[in-house]
Amino acid sequence: QVQLVESGGGLVQTGGSLRVSCAASGSTSSRYAMGWFRQAPGKERDFVAAISWYFGNTHYADSVKGRFTISRDSAEDAVYLQMNNLKPEDTAVYYCAARSTTRNGAYFTGVADYPYWGQGTQVTVSS
Repeated sequence: QVQLVESGGGLVQTGGSLRVSCAASGSTSSRYAMGWFRQAPGKERDFVAAISWYFGNTHYADSVKGRFTISRDSAEDAVYLQMNNLKPEDTAVYYCAARSTTRNGAYFTGVADYPYWGQGTQVTVSS
């Protein structure tokens, strides 16, 4: 079991930057691949970025590629999402997710791939 808590959301203008964080607690000695997803009002939860437990392999949705960066600090049991050049369409609740895996370099992009989720943090980009 692992518990996830997001923080760092807020209101930012178009073109601005924001970093959201996810702190993990519980069985963090296990090998967890991590992901960020987002959900806008009335829409499905969509994949944003993922990072593997080992090697630091990353993968991004096309809509955020080149603007967002996912990273992790294993010593702090934390994962981050640095968001630059934000656009109004990035407005959503951002969720951190985790799953245990024995595949060191694997990342996962599906909502169903992750059994553990945080409560979400709101990111609003004004035009």
